[in-house]
Amino acid sequence: MNFDLLKSVLELVHQFIQQNENKALYNNDLQGFIHWINDCHKNPSESENPWWVGKELGRSSESIINTLLIRIGRFAKMYSRSIGNSVFSSQDDFIYLISLRTRGAMSKMELIGHNVSEKSSGILIINRLIHNGWVEQTKSQEDKRKKYIQITEKGISVLEEHMQEIRKVSKIVVGNLTRSEQMLLITILSKLDQFHDSFYKMNLTTASLLDMVNKELN
Repeated sequence: MNFDLLKSVLELVHQFIQQNENKALYNNDLQGFIHWINDCHKNPSESENPWWVGKELGRSSESIINTLLIRIGRFAKMYSRSIGNSVFSSQDDFIYLISLRTRGAMSKMELIGHNVSEKSSGILIINRLIHNGWVEQTKSQEDKRKKYIQITEKGISVLEEHMQEIRKVSKIVVGNLTRSEQMLLITILSKLDQFHDSFYKMNLTTASLLDMVNKELN
Protein backbone atom coordinates (compact mmCIF):
# COMPACT_ATOMS: atom_id res chain seq x y z
CA MET A 1 0.00 0.00 0.00
CA ASN A 2 1.26 3.47 -0.92
CA PHE A 3 1.10 5.20 2.47
CA ASP A 4 2.56 8.45 1.11
CA LEU A 5 -0.30 8.72 -1.36
CA LEU A 6 -2.85 7.90 1.34
CA LYS A 7 -1.31 10.53 3.61
CA SER A 8 -1.49 13.14 0.82
CA VAL A 9 -5.16 12.33 0.16
CA LEU A 10 -6.01 12.61 3.86
CA GLU A 11 -4.25 15.97 4.02
CA LEU A 12 -6.31 17.19 1.07
CA VAL A 13 -9.52 15.98 2.75
CA HIS A 14 -8.51 17.87 5.90
CA GLN A 15 -7.88 21.06 3.87
CA PHE A 16 -11.24 20.65 2.14
CA ILE A 17 -13.11 20.28 5.43
CA GLN A 18 -11.36 23.31 6.95
CA GLN A 19 -11.93 25.60 3.95
CA ASN A 20 -15.52 24.51 3.43
CA GLU A 21 -16.53 24.65 7.08
CA ASN A 22 -19.37 27.13 7.71
CA LYS A 23 -19.08 28.41 4.13
CA ALA A 24 -20.90 25.66 2.19
CA LEU A 25 -19.10 26.60 -1.01
CA TYR A 26 -19.13 22.91 -1.93
CA ASN A 27 -21.30 19.95 -1.00
CA ASN A 28 -19.80 17.95 1.86
CA ASP A 29 -19.62 14.77 -0.19
CA LEU A 30 -17.40 13.11 -2.79
CA GLN A 31 -18.70 15.28 -5.63
CA GLY A 32 -18.05 18.43 -3.60
CA PHE A 33 -14.54 17.23 -2.81
CA ILE A 34 -13.84 16.50 -6.50
CA HIS A 35 -15.19 19.95 -7.46
CA TRP A 36 -12.90 21.54 -4.87
CA ILE A 37 -9.89 19.59 -6.17
CA ASN A 38 -10.61 20.70 -9.74
CA ASP A 39 -10.94 24.36 -8.72
CA CYS A 40 -7.71 24.28 -6.72
CA HIS A 41 -5.72 22.68 -9.53
CA LYS A 42 -6.98 24.42 -12.63
CA ASN A 43 -4.66 24.82 -15.59
CA PRO A 44 -3.42 28.46 -15.45
CA SER A 45 -3.82 28.76 -19.22
CA GLU A 46 -7.60 28.36 -18.82
CA SER A 47 -7.87 31.62 -16.88
CA GLU A 48 -5.26 33.44 -18.94
CA ASN A 49 -7.01 32.74 -22.23
CA PRO A 50 -10.70 31.96 -21.56
CA TRP A 51 -13.36 31.48 -24.20
CA TRP A 52 -16.34 33.85 -24.51
CA VAL A 53 -19.31 34.25 -26.84
CA GLY A 54 -18.30 35.97 -30.06
CA LYS A 55 -14.55 35.73 -29.42
CA GLU A 56 -13.95 33.88 -32.68
CA LEU A 57 -15.84 36.66 -34.49
CA GLY A 58 -13.59 39.35 -33.06
CA ARG A 59 -15.58 40.35 -29.98
CA SER A 60 -13.19 42.09 -27.58
CA SER A 61 -12.55 41.25 -23.93
CA GLU A 62 -13.77 44.79 -23.04
CA SER A 63 -17.11 44.06 -24.71
CA ILE A 64 -17.77 40.80 -22.87
CA ILE A 65 -16.66 42.29 -19.52
CA ASN A 66 -19.19 45.12 -19.93
CA THR A 67 -21.94 42.67 -20.84
CA LEU A 68 -21.17 40.34 -17.93
CA LEU A 69 -21.07 43.18 -15.38
CA ILE A 70 -24.48 44.40 -16.56
CA ARG A 71 -25.94 40.87 -16.45
CA ILE A 72 -24.62 40.19 -12.93
CA GLY A 73 -26.10 43.50 -11.77
CA ARG A 74 -29.48 42.47 -13.18
CA PHE A 75 -29.29 39.05 -11.57
CA ALA A 76 -28.54 40.74 -8.22
CA LYS A 77 -31.54 43.04 -8.69
CA MET A 78 -33.74 40.04 -9.52
CA TYR A 79 -32.76 38.20 -6.33
CA SER A 80 -33.09 41.33 -4.17
CA ARG A 81 -36.80 41.61 -4.97
CA SER A 82 -37.42 38.79 -2.51
CA ILE A 83 -36.00 40.76 0.42
CA GLY A 84 -38.51 42.03 2.96
CA ASN A 85 -41.64 40.75 1.20
CA SER A 86 -42.06 44.10 -0.59
CA VAL A 87 -41.20 46.16 2.52
CA PHE A 88 -38.44 47.71 0.40
CA SER A 89 -39.48 49.34 -2.86
CA SER A 90 -36.13 48.49 -4.44
CA GLN A 91 -32.66 47.28 -3.51
CA ASP A 92 -31.63 50.95 -3.31
CA ASP A 93 -33.70 51.31 -0.14
CA PHE A 94 -31.64 48.88 1.92
CA ILE A 95 -28.39 49.84 0.16
CA TYR A 96 -28.89 53.47 1.26
CA LEU A 97 -29.77 52.32 4.78
CA ILE A 98 -26.65 50.15 4.96
CA SER A 99 -24.54 53.09 3.76
CA LEU A 100 -25.89 55.31 6.55
CA ARG A 101 -25.57 52.56 9.15
CA THR A 102 -21.93 51.84 8.30
CA ARG A 103 -20.65 55.32 7.37
CA GLY A 104 -22.82 57.56 9.54
CA ALA A 105 -24.79 60.68 8.64
CA MET A 106 -24.18 62.27 5.23
CA SER A 107 -25.57 65.14 3.24
CA LYS A 108 -28.04 64.22 0.51
CA MET A 109 -25.46 64.68 -2.23
CA GLU A 110 -22.81 62.73 -0.30
CA LEU A 111 -25.22 59.83 0.13
CA ILE A 112 -26.27 59.93 -3.52
CA GLY A 113 -22.66 60.18 -4.68
CA HIS A 114 -21.53 57.35 -2.41
CA ASN A 115 -24.07 55.06 -4.06
CA VAL A 116 -23.34 56.38 -7.58
CA SER A 117 -26.98 57.30 -8.20
CA GLU A 118 -28.46 59.89 -10.53
CA LYS A 119 -29.39 63.01 -8.53
CA SER A 120 -33.11 62.81 -9.35
CA SER A 121 -33.30 59.09 -8.55
CA GLY A 122 -31.30 59.55 -5.36
CA ILE A 123 -33.60 62.32 -4.10
CA LEU A 124 -36.63 60.08 -4.70
CA ILE A 125 -35.00 57.26 -2.73
CA ILE A 126 -34.13 59.56 0.18
CA ASN A 127 -37.61 61.08 0.23
CA ARG A 128 -39.10 57.59 0.29
CA LEU A 129 -36.89 56.60 3.22
CA ILE A 130 -37.87 59.80 5.09
CA HIS A 131 -41.56 59.10 4.39
CA ASN A 132 -41.18 55.60 5.84
CA GLY A 133 -39.48 57.01 8.93
CA TRP A 134 -36.29 55.03 8.25
CA VAL A 135 -34.08 58.12 7.93
CA GLU A 136 -34.37 61.71 9.08
CA GLN A 137 -32.91 65.04 8.07
CA THR A 138 -31.01 66.94 10.76
CA LYS A 139 -29.13 70.23 10.92
CA SER A 140 -25.40 70.39 11.55
CA GLN A 141 -24.43 71.53 15.03
CA GLU A 142 -21.52 73.55 13.57
CA ASP A 143 -23.36 75.09 10.63
CA LYS A 144 -27.17 75.33 10.81
CA ARG A 145 -27.29 75.81 7.02
CA LYS A 146 -26.01 72.30 6.47
CA LYS A 147 -28.42 69.38 6.66
CA TYR A 148 -27.59 65.72 7.02
CA ILE A 149 -29.43 62.45 6.47
CA GLN A 150 -29.10 59.90 9.24
CA ILE A 151 -30.68 56.52 9.85
CA THR A 152 -33.38 56.35 12.57
CA GLU A 153 -34.00 53.65 15.15
CA LYS A 154 -36.90 52.49 12.97
CA GLY A 155 -34.53 52.29 10.01
CA ILE A 156 -31.99 50.28 12.00
CA SER A 157 -34.77 47.97 13.17
CA VAL A 158 -36.13 47.25 9.67
CA LEU A 159 -32.59 46.74 8.38
CA GLU A 160 -31.69 44.30 11.14
CA GLU A 161 -35.01 42.50 10.70
CA HIS A 162 -34.13 41.69 7.08
CA MET A 163 -30.33 41.50 7.31
CA GLN A 164 -30.39 37.71 7.22
CA GLU A 165 -32.25 37.85 3.90
CA ILE A 166 -29.80 40.44 2.56
CA ARG A 167 -26.85 38.21 3.48
CA LYS A 168 -28.60 35.24 1.87
CA VAL A 169 -29.04 37.15 -1.40
CA SER A 170 -25.42 38.34 -1.26
CA LYS A 171 -24.28 34.74 -0.94
CA ILE A 172 -26.51 33.65 -3.81
CA VAL A 173 -25.18 36.39 -6.11
CA VAL A 174 -21.60 35.23 -5.46
CA GLY A 175 -22.82 31.82 -6.61
CA ASN A 176 -20.36 28.97 -6.99
CA LEU A 177 -17.15 31.01 -6.81
CA THR A 178 -14.49 29.45 -4.62
CA ARG A 179 -12.96 31.36 -1.72
CA SER A 180 -9.83 32.14 -3.74
CA GLU A 181 -11.94 33.25 -6.72
CA GLN A 182 -13.94 35.56 -4.45
CA MET A 183 -10.76 37.16 -3.11
CA LEU A 184 -9.42 37.63 -6.65
CA LEU A 185 -12.72 39.15 -7.78
CA ILE A 186 -12.70 41.61 -4.84
CA THR A 187 -9.18 42.70 -5.80
CA ILE A 188 -10.08 43.19 -9.47
CA LEU A 189 -13.41 44.94 -8.88
CA SER A 190 -11.91 47.19 -6.19
CA LYS A 191 -9.21 48.30 -8.63
CA LEU A 192 -11.85 49.02 -11.28
CA ASP A 193 -14.10 50.80 -8.79
CA GLN A 194 -11.26 53.07 -7.58
CA PHE A 195 -10.36 53.94 -11.17
CA HIS A 196 -13.89 55.02 -12.11
CA ASP A 197 -14.63 56.65 -8.75
CA SER A 198 -11.72 59.06 -9.22
CA PHE A 199 -13.36 60.41 -12.40
CA TYR A 200 -16.91 60.24 -11.03
CA LYS A 201 -15.98 62.64 -8.22
CA MET A 202 -14.93 65.27 -10.78
CA ASN A 203 -18.62 65.89 -11.61
CA LEU A 204 -17.88 66.36 -15.31
CA THR A 205 -20.41 66.39 -18.13
CA THR A 206 -20.79 63.09 -19.96
CA ALA A 207 -18.82 64.27 -23.01
CA SER A 208 -16.02 65.75 -20.91
CA LEU A 209 -15.94 62.64 -18.72
CA LEU A 210 -15.47 60.31 -21.68
CA ASP A 211 -12.68 62.50 -23.09
CA MET A 212 -10.92 62.67 -19.71
CA VAL A 213 -11.04 58.90 -19.10
CA ASN A 214 -10.01 58.14 -22.69
CA LYS A 215 -6.95 60.39 -22.35
CA GLU A 216 -6.02 58.67 -19.10
CA LEU A 217 -6.21 55.24 -20.75
CA ASN A 218 -4.23 56.30 -23.80
